[in-house]
Amino acid sequence: MKNILSLFNGISAMHLALIEANKTFDQVYYAEIDKHANKVTETRFPEDIALGDVLNWKNWDIDWSSIDLIGAGFPCQSWSLAGKQLGDKDPRGQLFWTTLEIIAHAKKNNPNVKFVMENVKMKKEFEDYITEHTTAALGQITKALINSSLVSAQNRKRFYWTNFPVKQPKDRNIKLSDIVEANFSKDSCFQGGAVRGRYNPDGSTTQRLEINNQEKSNALTTVQKDSVLVFKNKNQEVIFRNFTALERERLQGFPDHWTAEIPKTQRRKALGNAWNVDTIVEILSCLD
Repeated sequence: MKNILSLFNGISAMHLALIEANKTFDQVYYAEIDKHANKVTETRFPEDIALGDVLNWKNWDIDWSSIDLIGAGFPCQSWSLAGKQLGDKDPRGQLFWTTLEIIAHAKKNNPNVKFVMENVKMKKEFEDYITEHTTAALGQITKALINSSLVSAQNRKRFYWTNFPVKQPKDRNIKLSDIVEANFSKDSCFQGGAVRGRYNPDGSTTQRLEINNQEKSNALTTVQKDSVLVFKNKNQEVIFRNFTALERERLQGFPDHWTAEIPKTQRRKALGNAWNVDTIVEILSCLD
């Protein structure tokens, strides 16, 4: 491959995955507006070229015919089951159309360009809508629902739309005990959970621990309590704590301290929004 275009780049999961998948390339261009995420990229990959906001893509000074691969994790908030489910009636949802415009433009200049689009598991109406319009704009595609639990200790179901065949990864059988930062006894059993606010009959709310009864975390989000580590203390009492920044990096497949240059709250946000690196490695490994 010659050049790579990473839209909604985040903390450069795409670039890292390309390296880990042993793919050779010349240059990575990236579009990202979050200054903290950009600081991570500037630290880890200072040679990458920043393009700014995707909404200004028509002004980008790049050779579109040289773009061989595009990655695009367009914002999920308007499509997610956890959100208001406004789809492209939400301004963030409109970025789906911007994504299609950019990829279609690249494809016009290089018919052989490959792409990977990603978003959350959503209601079927939205899933079909995205698939239908992506096919209309870009031609034949492959849609795959992959759970990153196959390659990590995190349950993270995501849809991937590509224009090349993608296979399900083999299960690596990674558990939470493989990624915890603190020292625990070898027989410690870790489970994933979340702290949810639930309504009581009197109308009040109570924060309750909900355990998923798996040795995998819930999907990381920007909200810390959506995914917590559950285990028993020395008195065999069930307790929980938040994942550390290092553990969140490991759950997402990043090297330790990948986000160390930015504030703690921003690390949580950036990692919650990021692609799971090992899943992208598996997808990119399907490229010829």
